[in-house]
Amino acid sequence: MANEPIDTLIPTVGEPKVNSPVSRDPMYTREGQLVEKTFVSDTEKVLINDFLADLKDLGPGEEPQAFELAGPRERIYFDPPKVHCAIATCGGLCPGTNDVIRAIVLELYHLYGVRHIYGVRYGLQGFIPKYGHDLIDLTPEAVANIHIFGGTILSTSRGPQDTGEIVDALERINIRILFLIGGDGTLKAADDIYREVTRRDLRIAVIVIPKTIDNDIALVPRSFGFDTAVEEATRAIHAAHTEAVGSPNGIGLVKLMGRYSGFIAANAILALREVNFVLIPEADFDLDGEYGLLAAVEQRLKERQHALILVGEGAGQKYFCKENLPCDPSGNLKPGDIGVLLQDRIREYFIQRHLEVNVKYIDPSYLIRSMPANYNDRIYCGFLGQNAVHAGMAGKTGMMMSRWHGHYVHIPIKAAVGRCKEVDLNSPLWRSVLESTGQPPLKNP
Repeated sequence: MANEPIDTLIPTVGEPKVNSPVSRDPMYTREGQLVEKTFVSDTEKVLINDFLADLKDLGPGEEPQAFELAGPRERIYFDPPKVHCAIATCGGLCPGTNDVIRAIVLELYHLYGVRHIYGVRYGLQGFIPKYGHDLIDLTPEAVANIHIFGGTILSTSRGPQDTGEIVDALERINIRILFLIGGDGTLKAADDIYREVTRRDLRIAVIVIPKTIDNDIALVPRSFGFDTAVEEATRAIHAAHTEAVGSPNGIGLVKLMGRYSGFIAANAILALREVNFVLIPEADFDLDGEYGLLAAVEQRLKERQHALILVGEGAGQKYFCKENLPCDPSGNLKPGDIGVLLQDRIREYFIQRHLEVNVKYIDPSYLIRSMPANYNDRIYCGFLGQNAVHAGMAGKTGMMMSRWHGHYVHIPIKAAVGRCKEVDLNSPLWRSVLESTGQPPLKNP
């Protein structure tokens, strides 16, 4: 994806003319001298592709593609005492959401002196009058301890809402910076809101902090909450392994999140290296036949008397009839329950083979989603929230936060919306998975 042409221009709501309050705060001392915060210029960029060899392919006068570097600007667009900001969380629960909310509030309040910060309840529903959800005043006191809890203090919802009504609400309550925390559906909604705001010629900034526990948003190398999800997933894998070795012909089966991509599964097995078979949406596999999964599990039991299988929720969807699958409130097709299907097929297969097996099935998805973030994700969430505030106050809009080659950057929403990041089956990540498990291709000729 990094080699594809990307429009990296970040829109703004207007020319920044207000002196940033950050400039009046000495940040540290160097050899006894007070040194002020170093500002970031819009001309500072982070190359999209960091391989120098690729620069040789550029034509005369052609510039390499790059993202705008995040950070505080010397001039901002919004006047801190007057600006009204809103924060909404959308989609499924994810570790670290409260940390992002807290970081945004503390940065707005303490660094910029913003006093009008509102929490929007239940995602995009909170903007629609018919739902009757009240706004929450977000102050440092209100968010002081929220980072120790999972979920989101603002609550969340799924499904689209009328863009016109959302923008009407933003106008009514005088919101000038909207921070949205959510996944691909939220990116689509944010892009629609940005376009409608632009069509009405309103000075409202729309900033997205990408949230997906599956780590599948394009141009986001690692989404917040993913590190925690992998850590918690290893606990379930360890439990399944213990169950498998604790009984004759024991088979541990763990289903993890990953509707379209298998990043959690792939990374979790590398953390423990106890898994024998990993099934992800990107890698097709057969159940039956000489080279299918069931025959491979049987061979494993003959050799070691136990087996451990890890499956992403979106794997093996060819075994389900799409016409019989429901859609979620956002209109996305829900995957068939591959965990239950595998559990049933494994039991049926060994009954037919007159072999006794003990299958232990674990689905820790909701436990993982609702956990508070670990320390690594908390640090990451803090940086995302702080840089989102810098961008919003500077008048940036139609953009999302990301981290690219070790730097925090601004990425246009339109560059990522509707594009899903997947595990590259030719990558070192997947090669390491195959080497660690020793699993065969699981495909019949």
